[in-house]
Amino acid sequence: MTHLLLFSANFGFIFLKAFQSRNVAHLHYWSVVPLSLLLAMSEVFMISTIAILGIQSTLDWHHVVALAIGGGIGCMLSMYTHDKIHTRKGEE
Repeated sequence: MTHLLLFSANFGFIFLKAFQSRNVAHLHYWSVVPLSLLLAMSEVFMISTIAILGIQSTLDWHHVVALAIGGGIGCMLSMYTHDKIHTRKGEE
């Protein structure tokens, strides 16, 4: 259960980080502040979750793999989503 929780939490956190990075790179000012709020909430959730699991649990390779896969998939989906949202017709 903790693996799924960590996977999901890191998926969301990295999704938001990657989306924010693309917003900054492409000067999409309107979405920076709302995404910063979501990033802060997800970061606090991630840190709290890992703290609740305890130090021994954070050294478990199953947790590391869950975080890594969640983050990788979250980043790729964020890149795809940002491109679909911000691509104007005729730019494809």
